[in-house]
Amino acid sequence: MKLLAFDTSTEVCSVAFWSDGAVIERIERSRRHAERLLVLIEEVLAEAQVRLEALDAIAFGRGPGSFTGLRIGAGVAQGLAFGADLPVVPVSSLAALAFTADAPRVLAALDARMQQVYWAAYERSASGEMQLRGAEIVIAPAEVPLPEGKGWIGAGSGWDQYGAVLEARLGERLAGWREGVFPSARAVGALGAAAFAAGGAVSPEAALPVYIRDDVAVKRGGA
Repeated sequence: MKLLAFDTSTEVCSVAFWSDGAVIERIERSRRHAERLLVLIEEVLAEAQVRLEALDAIAFGRGPGSFTGLRIGAGVAQGLAFGADLPVVPVSSLAALAFTADAPRVLAALDARMQQVYWAAYERSASGEMQLRGAEIVIAPAEVPLPEGKGWIGAGSGWDQYGAVLEARLGERLAGWREGVFPSARAVGALGAAAFAAGGAVSPEAALPVYIRDDVAVKRGGA
């Protein structure tokens, strides 16, 4: 299976060619995603010596994360998929973050601004997939839901920003947290390949970003 995978949900722009577990990856820490994403895609495909049309699918980080970054990622995924007649696999950026952290139990948190974090708890299955426990939410760091059990590892920009608050909230459930972890294209490729094999691909027009914060606002407004 051959996939083009990328994530633009954070300040890191990450692109990978994923082929049955072998990976060619480019990572840039900047906010120039609109300028650099297509350039990095061209670079990884050129190094892999593969044409876009020869791929099985395109996998992209569908969010949550930066609204602008998510729109860029979804737009590029849609455009490339339409042009090459390929299906698209939307992958949770929090799941990709948890996969990148490479731990059995991960509390993934991305800085959502406004004194909030995008939050989710994931456990790695025997097959290596990340299984969501509960729901992906946006919430204040001091109010994150307490996961069952111990041995959880924190990762993501939410931890970099609010580590002390999250540590106090989670107490003995937390085994520690890792600085500087972001959702990687390598992880998007691995999770995208598993989702594709399970029938999780969609048509290009259905490849939409997931903001979460908008979803919460809608639910509250309708209550």
